[in-house]
Amino acid sequence: MALAMLAALSAGCGGGAAVPAAQKVALPASPSGGGKPLAGKTVVLDPGHNGGNASHPKEINRQVDIITGRKACNTTGTETGDGYPEHAFTWDVAGRLKPILESLGAKVVLTRPDDKGVGPCVTERAAIGNEARADAVLSIHGDGATPGGHGFHVIMPGLLRGHNDDVVKPSARLGRDIRDAYRDGTGMPYATYTAKNGLDTRTDLGGLNLSKRPAVFIECGNMRNKGDAAKMSDPAFRERMATALADGLKRFLG
Repeated sequence: MALAMLAALSAGCGGGAAVPAAQKVALPASPSGGGKPLAGKTVVLDPGHNGGNASHPKEINRQVDIITGRKACNTTGTETGDGYPEHAFTWDVAGRLKPILESLGAKVVLTRPDDKGVGPCVTERAAIGNEARADAVLSIHGDGATPGGHGFHVIMPGLLRGHNDDVVKPSARLGRDIRDAYRDGTGMPYATYTAKNGLDTRTDLGGLNLSKRPAVFIECGNMRNKGDAAKMSDPAFRERMATALADGLKRFLG
C-alpha cells in the first residue's frame, strides 16, 4: 500500500536530503490564543516532482490512468532562469510547512521522503492521501509559464461523476481558503496569465482526479518570470509562503 511504504514520513523524513529547518516565524493564532487547533487533523503535503526524475525518463514517462485519460507517471518540473528547479522549491516549501502544521497539532504526511528519488507516480500520490484519510491534501508546485506572466493560482478538481462527487465542494472551499491566505501572507497577485481571480478548475490532473479527500494544487508563482523567480529563490520568502499556506489550511480545517 502506498501509505504503508511512506509511514515513516508522518514522523519525519528519513534518508536523502533533510527537510529544511524552519526559521522562527509568527504562527497563525488559534481562536483561543493557545492550544492545538489542528489536533486530530491529518494533512498530506505533496511536493511536486522529484530530484531524480530527470535521470529516469523511462520510469516517469510510464503512462498511468487518471480517469479522463492516460498521462505520464510524473514529470521533471520546471526551473528558474538561474537554474533553481521546481522539485527543490516544492521540497523546501513543504519542509518549512510541515513543522508549522505539526506545532498546531496536525499529523503531516509527505508523498515523498527526500528530493533525490524518482516519482512517485501521480496515482500513488493520490493514493497516499486517500489511505491516510487526509482532512486536506495540498500539492505544491511552481509554474513554468510564459516569462511575461506572473502571480499565483490554485487549482481545484472538476466534477467527475461517480468518482469525486463528495470532494468537489470541500475542495473548492479549501481552494478559496488557500488562495485568500496565500495572497494575504505573501502579497503576491493572482496569476495574470491563467485562471480567474486566482482559481482554476481542471479535470486533467491525476492527483486531483483520483483523490477521495479534499485536495488542491497551488502554483506558488511563475518560475519563468524574473520577479516571481526572485521571490521563490529567496529562503526568507519561502518561509512566508509556508506560513501563509499553514494559515490557509488552518482556516479550512478550523
